[in-house]
Amino acid sequence: PTSFRHVRHDLAMYQTCATPNVQIRRPEVGIRCTSILSKRKSCRKRTTVCQGGSAQQGRKGSKVFQPLGVGIVEDVKRKAPWFTSDFKDGINLRGVASTFFLFFGCLAPAVAFGGMMSLATGGLIGAVEMILATAGCGCVYALTSGQPITIVGSTGPVLALTSALYKMCLTYSLPFLPMYAWVGLWSSGMLMLCALTSTSNAVKLLTKFTDEVFSALIAAIFIAEALKDSLSLYLHAESGAEVALLSTLVSLTTLFVATTLANFRRSPFFNKKVRNTVADFAPTIGIVIATLVSMVVSNRFAINLPMLAVPMEFAPSVPRAWVVNLFSVPLWARWAAAVPGVMVTVLLFFDQNITTRLVNSSENRLKKGHGYHLDMAVLSVLTAYCSVFGLPWLVAATVRSVNHLKSLSVMGPSPTGVGERIESVMENRLTGFSIHFLIGISLMFARSLLSMIPLAVLMGLFLYLGVSAIKGNSFLERVGLMMHDPELVPQLPHTTDIKISSTHKFTLIQIVALLAMYQVKNSKVGILFPVLIALLGPVRTGLEKMHVFTKEELHVLDGEAL
Repeated sequence: PTSFRHVRHDLAMYQTCATPNVQIRRPEVGIRCTSILSKRKSCRKRTTVCQGGSAQQGRKGSKVFQPLGVGIVEDVKRKAPWFTSDFKDGINLRGVASTFFLFFGCLAPAVAFGGMMSLATGGLIGAVEMILATAGCGCVYALTSGQPITIVGSTGPVLALTSALYKMCLTYSLPFLPMYAWVGLWSSGMLMLCALTSTSNAVKLLTKFTDEVFSALIAAIFIAEALKDSLSLYLHAESGAEVALLSTLVSLTTLFVATTLANFRRSPFFNKKVRNTVADFAPTIGIVIATLVSMVVSNRFAINLPMLAVPMEFAPSVPRAWVVNLFSVPLWARWAAAVPGVMVTVLLFFDQNITTRLVNSSENRLKKGHGYHLDMAVLSVLTAYCSVFGLPWLVAATVRSVNHLKSLSVMGPSPTGVGERIESVMENRLTGFSIHFLIGISLMFARSLLSMIPLAVLMGLFLYLGVSAIKGNSFLERVGLMMHDPELVPQLPHTTDIKISSTHKFTLIQIVALLAMYQVKNSKVGILFPVLIALLGPVRTGLEKMHVFTKEELHVLDGEAL
């Protein structure tokens, strides 16, 4: 009874929800007694969680649509009181560590995706455009968005959709950049309409089922790209065995040093302040050490490693004016661009909202509130800007956003005794702005310095970003559980409160969804990829309506923990 009163008191503190415009002033708390392995009876609280992701709450709350502009105004009013502290709170050593980590963590994907975008668009959009968009849009988003911890950037799904659009333009003999601009402008208008009508309220219909599959997909893309680049060196004879081996060594050095030092926080050495500082700077230290190792070995054995391919000239990838000529396509094509514009809108809408849902999760214990509709309005403006200037479309980037959140978090022991949980987060705008401002400065004035960093170092950072994003994804943890010795299964709600067969069945459904999304993304019908993302919600609803799982099983597997 005493502990139950504390639970009720703690739940009452959750007044602001991660889901837009949903408030729970009197949490519903029920008690269910279960027998555990020790044969003692214990009580497990069941709550209607203020999260935007639980199965129960997804069916409750405010309407999806609101009068024009109401959601944006509410977001501005919610975030305005925190605007000054958003800068003051970022001035400390942890903020510096986060800035340096994510500077490389955002620059590496920008360069990598820039190279892939160049291949996908016949060289019309390349590394210069990607880095410029990353720097400019990142600064604007950090200053004006509702959730500045979220980081915008290019993603694998957006790259796949752009590639499909380029192929479509070749098929119909249409100039790509003008058509790209019209598609982006249509999408921008649709996104602004979503922001004005508060359509992002629809995220309350999503659950962890969608979040986990989507975030696993993005993390898998990061890891796959890093491994593909590393393995490709072994498949090309011109690279040489010594180049391939040294590149692998350097990549693994980055990953090993960053991972080891990040775990230094839990070591018994030195005092807590020293441990936390070392852990905060772990990725940066890993980059520095791996770079030094590559320099020493390269000089000693005369091995020429591939370096970061930073453009040496600040100019478009192909000779053209920065502003795209919108009127170089026929009138019918301008109107027809609305069709792929719908696909782009669906992708950006779900990509943006799923990522911000992950950041706004109540498990992260954020205090300054959300701003889904304001985020969408800012994204709409940035999409129009990128389209007119022939820059790649950016959206909330899951892996970078999750790592930014973790770099600003204070960790503590999990109540279950397994792993850690976030105790608090240093919410601010300064780190996000500084990260992208430094990327812009490096593009303007430090291109030669960046070109001295071995590409293998950043591929190791790619691996670290992907692996870090996987941690805490219960779907991927349950995948590993399928290979556990039954006698050594950890004591967790999804292993003790429900049948383990139900847990495995739920996990298998998520695996099928993940593989289907990955396959479609890389197929000839990749432009339909956003449709699969949109279908994840109805699939999850179908599991409940068709009674594939009981309500109790879904509560354990797809609910949110406080």
